[in-house]
Amino acid sequence: MATKQGMELVDRDERGVDRAFRKDVLAGLSQPDKAIPARWLYDDAGSQLFEDITQVEEYYPTRAETDILGTRGDEFAAAVGKGRAVVEFGSGSSVKTPLLLRAIDPAAYVPLDIAGDFLRAAAEDLAQTFPDLPIWPVEADFTKTVHLPEAVESLPKLGFFPGSTIGNMVPRTAVDLLRSMRDTLSPEESEPAHGLQPPMLLIGMDLVKDVSVLEAAYDDAAGVTGEFNLNLARRINRELGGDIPVDDLRHEARWNDAFARIEMHLRTTRDIAFTVSGESFTMRKGESIHTENSHKFTRRSSYTLLQAGGWTPTCRWTDSKRRFSVILAEASVLRSAP
Repeated sequence: MATKQGMELVDRDERGVDRAFRKDVLAGLSQPDKAIPARWLYDDAGSQLFEDITQVEEYYPTRAETDILGTRGDEFAAAVGKGRAVVEFGSGSSVKTPLLLRAIDPAAYVPLDIAGDFLRAAAEDLAQTFPDLPIWPVEADFTKTVHLPEAVESLPKLGFFPGSTIGNMVPRTAVDLLRSMRDTLSPEESEPAHGLQPPMLLIGMDLVKDVSVLEAAYDDAAGVTGEFNLNLARRINRELGGDIPVDDLRHEARWNDAFARIEMHLRTTRDIAFTVSGESFTMRKGESIHTENSHKFTRRSSYTLLQAGGWTPTCRWTDSKRRFSVILAEASVLRSAP
């Protein structure tokens, strides 16, 4: 079955610029400690570079999660049941998605991603593999509540958020995202509508492990992750009329033990001055733009985060080397008191 086009929810100005992207970049560069949200790493070029990262030797999360998705299909099917609409948040190339779709026999698939061309190409490819499955790609900022296509409104939902992308957010933002996902999957005052089964969420979360393994995964010898990071500066120049001197930036990845996370930065090699959307900025040598966090979890910390976001964990799986976890959770019943 050919894919069906969902509505575009990205707010663009008359020149086609994503207003949220411009707002976040200008705000982030204006701060004393410069930082830009990691979601803006994923334009079409960034999305392709990330797919390249998943193939490098040092980057274990994709292989570990694929191990889980490829070997626990019967358990997923028993826990999830048939007939749900799978809503994938930040679907990218959807390379892991077939493993889940084959296991649980869904009624529809709704990939959500902010990189529109990449999204639609991946959806078309997936439609060739699953010709009888309705596929409704929606170009949207999945960090906010998304209005799903009417065709899936009456179906019970399974949110799918692989890759430990939740680790890119600080705890406050991660909780907000989990609550937003709950609203997307069950929009009527966050409760299941029309007697539907409560929505579920299948989410990947990377685990705390040896620091040398973690740092190598985010600073590979071939420099693919560095190119992915630098692409953000190139995107700013391209889409926001910037003139950031990209050759004077260096990729840096380091472990921050206090926050249990890998941090990615773009660090300057000299004093620089540049403009973005007509606004001027300066950075001193050694100053950085903080571009991504990748938080790592224990069983307890992952469960606490999910519960804070309105989800009750029901099942948990790890890969054979216990490097990565996949957790199934159900929308919690809203209560006014303990």
